[in-house]
Amino acid sequence: MSANDSKERRGRSPLWNRAIERFREELEESEDFKSITDTASLEDLLDYTKSIEPLLPRERSALSSMQRLGPTLKFVDDFSAVIAVCFGADAKLTAFVWGSIRVMLSLAASAGDTLKDVLEMLEDLSLKLPRFKTYENDLPMDRELEKALVDVYTEVICFYARCIHFFRDHPHVMLRRDAWKEFRNDFERTGRRIRHLSATVEREAESARMKHDRGKYDEVLDLMENLKATKIKGDEDSKYYHVPSEVSPRFWGREDALKVIEEALKPTENTYLPKTFALHGMGGVGKTQIALQYALRNRASYKAVLWVSADNVINMGQSFREIAKLLGLAVTEEEMQDTVGATRKVKNWLSDTIYPWLMIFDNADDLEVLRHFWPANGHGSILLTTRDASAIHSPASGGMHVQPFDDADGSRVLLNLVGLDNSSLENQEQAKAITNILGGLPLALNQMSGFIVQRRMPLQDFIPLYERNAAKIDARKMGISNYEHTLSTVWNISMGKVSGDSRTLLNLLPYFQPDGIDEAILRQGASLVDDPSFEFLQDEMDLGDAEEILLKTGLIDKNATNAVISVHRLIQAATLRSQSATERQKCFDTVVRIASWGFPDTWSEDVGHQFQAWANCEKCLPHVRHLLAVRDKYKMEPSNSQAYGELLLRCSWYLYEREYYDIARSMVQAALETFPDKSTLAFASTIDLSGLIDLDMNCPEKALGPFNEALEIRKQCMGPTDPMIASSLNNIALAYTEMNELDKAYAAHSQAIEIRLNAKSDRIGNSYSNMSSLLLKMGRPDEAEEMLKRCPSLKDFTDETFLKTGNPRFSGDMVLLSRIRVQQGRMDEALRLATKALAFRQRTCGNRLKTCDSLYDVASLMQGLGNTASAIELLGQLVDIAGSIPEGQGQLARAHFKLSVLCAERERAAESQNHRKIAEKLKAQLKPDLTNAPFEEVEFTKLCLWMLW
Repeated sequence: MSANDSKERRGRSPLWNRAIERFREELEESEDFKSITDTASLEDLLDYTKSIEPLLPRERSALSSMQRLGPTLKFVDDFSAVIAVCFGADAKLTAFVWGSIRVMLSLAASAGDTLKDVLEMLEDLSLKLPRFKTYENDLPMDRELEKALVDVYTEVICFYARCIHFFRDHPHVMLRRDAWKEFRNDFERTGRRIRHLSATVEREAESARMKHDRGKYDEVLDLMENLKATKIKGDEDSKYYHVPSEVSPRFWGREDALKVIEEALKPTENTYLPKTFALHGMGGVGKTQIALQYALRNRASYKAVLWVSADNVINMGQSFREIAKLLGLAVTEEEMQDTVGATRKVKNWLSDTIYPWLMIFDNADDLEVLRHFWPANGHGSILLTTRDASAIHSPASGGMHVQPFDDADGSRVLLNLVGLDNSSLENQEQAKAITNILGGLPLALNQMSGFIVQRRMPLQDFIPLYERNAAKIDARKMGISNYEHTLSTVWNISMGKVSGDSRTLLNLLPYFQPDGIDEAILRQGASLVDDPSFEFLQDEMDLGDAEEILLKTGLIDKNATNAVISVHRLIQAATLRSQSATERQKCFDTVVRIASWGFPDTWSEDVGHQFQAWANCEKCLPHVRHLLAVRDKYKMEPSNSQAYGELLLRCSWYLYEREYYDIARSMVQAALETFPDKSTLAFASTIDLSGLIDLDMNCPEKALGPFNEALEIRKQCMGPTDPMIASSLNNIALAYTEMNELDKAYAAHSQAIEIRLNAKSDRIGNSYSNMSSLLLKMGRPDEAEEMLKRCPSLKDFTDETFLKTGNPRFSGDMVLLSRIRVQQGRMDEALRLATKALAFRQRTCGNRLKTCDSLYDVASLMQGLGNTASAIELLGQLVDIAGSIPEGQGQLARAHFKLSVLCAERERAAESQNHRKIAEKLKAQLKPDLTNAPFEEVEFTKLCLWMLW
């Protein structure tokens, strides 16, 4: 088939158009769709990565992954070449791949770990693509192969679209991290589908090629016919199948678990010692159904399939007596009632028979009792289901942790159970929401589907009803399986086995974010709790003992690699419902204290950036957010409002330092409403922080009021000469500087310097830096440099020692010195300093406002030195970053202004006009009073702070 014929054929085929429409739907018609086709080839993409590489996080692993991108994507390029040659060499068809990857890299670059993950995803997916580059020019094409190729191509570009959509929905790195686990699950499912589809492509390609060799093709057809005619002779000997439970008629998924069991037990492999495997996990997760499905599918491979109800010693004895009767080992009434004798006879039969057998111990939670019934010898296999994770080491020799369904699989299960259309996007979204609130637990999905069907309830009505009546609904048995327990009873069984420290620990867990409870938080945070009943948390042995019981009962899980505990959401809810109002209050107040551990005290003394504490803050932040959600949902009021307000303040300061202003503002507001005493230092610090947020958001007039209010409270608490007074004066001076009331700013800074000098405060450098910035704004660069040199922390500093500090504050000093050099006319040195500050901010702060500010500085310097192309590239990156963060509109407007100017200089009139239009629109939205101002840099500079420290 010629290329022209292929192109003509593709024009008639709706398949490729459907792929692009699917891609457009996944993007949800966003502006990204228009820009993606600008990157038309792998070479275009690699040129872009070279331009952003200096600005990426400096982690060795991230840079290494970036440098591997070219060779990795060679497989994608090969695949694209096959598509292009076979279907008309239309570059637009494959441009969606390269343009999507460009946008993904731009959005993912805000954090090193996110970027590294995305690069690994790209590598993994590319390695799963079909390999037939050598057939590019002579691959025989038919309808089946075309469809297979379209399926792979669609899967790839739609995943890229979902990736872009994910980053757009989660612009904050901190919020993205919480949702990353679900996105990783999407990636893993995509990888499995691409691997399966790639195998189909290669099979279809092979089939197409074989048709050109009729002899070989006919030989294969004859062989297939012979195979169909072959009859497999069955085993004429008697077989035994003792499985009293029934497989659910709507069993779905779990193919990965079944495959693992088959590989572990291998009935055709003849060994004298039994092969053993354990399925472990929480109650209701579907262990029994997986075991039943395995028994049913592999029934023909075993001489005997024998089921033992192992939840207690009485039921195990009863099962062995029934098995003895089935095998003909117990004939008389006396023999049928003899549990010890029946157990011995069954174990002897299993040891003596030469045929393979399977014994399943179901619900074997008491492993000590199980050992009395465990077959030690024989040519068989043993499968057990249990909540106790230790079973995979003994008595079994291996095992698998059975997890709940993820949202995607769980939603498909739910729609299947309630009989609704799985292809409906509305049904999918409703089912995913229900699956999420149920944590993907199979028992819950089964039970709730029964409830929905019985009431003929629309899916959208279920969640509000469930949130109001969870206890009543959980207690009802309305699923389609024969599982004897409801959600309520399955938890009660486990919780009934828990007491002492284990029960105390379990009672605390609903107040933590369920998927990542670091033991370090419990141990360290417990030192802030003044209650003897929680002292066990501080001792690693006592804490381990308490966890062990919860692990054995399947109430928690623990990652042995990093000592992180997880607990299912429904167990959290059940535990909360079991608590009295007094217990809830006690647990809530305790977790407030524990979660405070990760955040430093920022109100008792004059302190600077607490970047050394950021790692601990990051561990605790999700738990604070979860605690707030629990409080809102259960209408709980803390008994110690001061401690709760201080926790919100601590968390807000961290978010402010990381430039997550929107979230910080909401927590500050909650703290202000919480504090019972409005005259404390903590309250003053909260007001002060609200002003700092307003200041960073370029609202200095709004910030001045809170700064003055905080100053008066601090004077009342600490007197007029305490260093905290200097901190307030410093902030007031910054507001005056941004308001262009420079004389007032100078007076406030001078007063702050005097207080800090008299107190011998180590924060004097902060005052010198801010005064230097003010002098520069006053047009006195030499005085500004002299003032900056007074900073003790900058004495004898080289560029390298500066970069090693890790202190974000010093990047502001480097920016300041760069701007001083600009006013002094020393442009080359200014560019060197600005570039180093940009690299530091990119690494330390990620893609936030300060990074945008530095990008603009470097671009302006590049423009001044005549390097317009590099300036435009940097401004393009600035636009990508500022457009992805809610607080970036001022930076975005200023960048579009500069791009309009630079494009005009290069005679790109249409682009210049487009940038101007966007810049003017943003300016009018942000500062209506500037709507008719001249199109000049000074007007757009008013949309951004003079100095972002």
